Amino acid sequence: IIIGESGDYRLRDRAAGGAERSVARAALAAEIAAFHRDHPDQPVVIAADKRVRYEEVMYAMSVLQRAQITRIGLLARPAP
Repeated sequence: IIIGESGDYRLRDRAAGGAERSVARAALAAEIAAFHRDHPDQPVVIAADKRVRYEEVMYAMSVLQRAQITRIGLLARPAP
């Protein structure tokens, strides 16, 4: 899950070539649940722009928890 600076959501499946696609915030839960049904062992990583509000990251984490995804990671990039 990629959260952009403006709060937009994109999903990237590295196993399927890494193509990104936009998803509405309201549709995130359904998209994640469907993905998890097809790939129950694949971990999910949240990557957020440094200007994204913390609440937005917590929202994404709560969506993952409600979908019963337990393998969750946070991507942090070092400062340049």
